[in-house]
Amino acid sequence: MRVTDNLSQIKQQIDDACMKGNRNPTEVKLIAVTKYVTVERAQEALEAGVTHLGENRDEGLLAKWDVLKDKPHWHFIGSLQKRKVKNIIDKVEYIHSLDRISLAEEINKRARQKIKCLVQVNVSGEESKHGLAPEEALYFIESLRPFENISVEGLMTMAPFTNDEQVIRDCFRKLRELRDQVQALQLSYAPCSELSMGMSNDFTIAIEEGATMVRIGTALVGEEG
Repeated sequence: MRVTDNLSQIKQQIDDACMKGNRNPTEVKLIAVTKYVTVERAQEALEAGVTHLGENRDEGLLAKWDVLKDKPHWHFIGSLQKRKVKNIIDKVEYIHSLDRISLAEEINKRARQKIKCLVQVNVSGEESKHGLAPEEALYFIESLRPFENISVEGLMTMAPFTNDEQVIRDCFRKLRELRDQVQALQLSYAPCSELSMGMSNDFTIAIEEGATMVRIGTALVGEEG
């Protein structure tokens, strides 16, 4: 199926979820997750009108960067190893997976300008997922104060892969409540306005619960091609 057709359906779903959640669709950034597809498919997404692309490995990002350069807004959405920071730091606009001080130190050292970071929180507590425990997040964010090249733009999480809508909804709601706590601190380096949550299977629930960024791969660009 063409990306254009998929995009039209997803935009309608975003609009419907925003109406249900009493929100403005312009508040929601759609990130096309292109990690499983070719650079040609990513190019097709851009031509269809997508402006944000997400990759979870440095190799995938660099391969697409070689062709697409800075046409899209690039998001690094996967777990990031310290030694890989230097490969992507001057190519991405957002890093969605800041979850430890050693990584913050490396980002701060390598960056030539402020990097928009989202702190990854493991709201569900699943061992298979990366991120800070919710009770650790506020202290961690406060400890980022010395890093002049890091702006904490928001929080990111992944909900459990389940058919239980209430479990998913609770996960997203808890992240929103945590975001609100950070905003209440009024930290100059942590405006924390973004909520990166929701993927192909649960993005409408995420939007209803306040997501400002949804990361959609399979439903938008597919898994191959």
